[in-house]
Amino acid sequence: MKWNSRIIELINIKYPLIMGAFGGWGKAKFASCFSNAGGLGVIAALNFPDFKDFKNDLLLMNELTSKPYGINLSLPHHNLQLNDNRKNQEKTKERYLRYVEIALNLGINVFTTSGYRADFVGRRVHDSGALWVHKCVLIKHALSAEKLGADAITLVGLEGTGFKNPTTQTTLINITNAKKQLKIPIIAAGGIGDANGFLSALLMGADAVCLGTALMETEECPVPDKIKQKWLSSNIFHSSFYNKIYNYNVKNFMAPSTAIGHNDRILSLGDFIKNLIENAENRLKSLGFSKDSVYIS
Repeated sequence: MKWNSRIIELINIKYPLIMGAFGGWGKAKFASCFSNAGGLGVIAALNFPDFKDFKNDLLLMNELTSKPYGINLSLPHHNLQLNDNRKNQEKTKERYLRYVEIALNLGINVFTTSGYRADFVGRRVHDSGALWVHKCVLIKHALSAEKLGADAITLVGLEGTGFKNPTTQTTLINITNAKKQLKIPIIAAGGIGDANGFLSALLMGADAVCLGTALMETEECPVPDKIKQKWLSSNIFHSSFYNKIYNYNVKNFMAPSTAIGHNDRILSLGDFIKNLIENAENRLKSLGFSKDSVYIS
């Protein structure tokens, strides 16, 4: 089947799949595999404190894939609060914009942001004709980013991990309500890791899904196999796991999300995405869908 959606048209990717921004792991060797498999691979700029290393990784990415990919900038709340020292704010913004300039000079045209409001990044990105996608967990923040000019929104539900808010809603509530309120494309995130979750997010109103934790058990994820095996044996229904995911606690910021429960073995990233898409297409056929293309609207 040929897949199409507003996100696919906007970014020119094969499938409506966006790679999460991995702190420590989101680098060219990992991200290029996601792009080559048909999604949008994402390099996390803050994995490179040295700007030369960042540029070199982008050059490596260009050698490893000819497919679209994006750059993520996760903005720190503590350095950009309105009541923070203005000098500190400007210094932080200057550093972030330097990452942007390096990427723009190499022809990259998709930038994702998360954490704090990132309109200063969005303005520079738009000045160059590139795309700005902002990631948030609350619909009110999504609406704010849309007003500030974001081209698309990644909306993370409670089932996800990483950046959260004490009032985060579930993926189901986030996406179904965001579809009613947002005009720009929506990327769903939070607990998605198999064909059923992928299709469900699209039916709820998403134009694409963002995969994070589900990719952590693939061969290309740069963590030791013994850790991957530990994740594979995780019981997502145990109270200890529940408390890490569903109770707001900054100490559990990097805990795997509930999507860890979808995998039963380590696969290559290419096989993981191939299986997800094939299973989704078979599921559509079992429901009576007989067309050769899928347009998500």
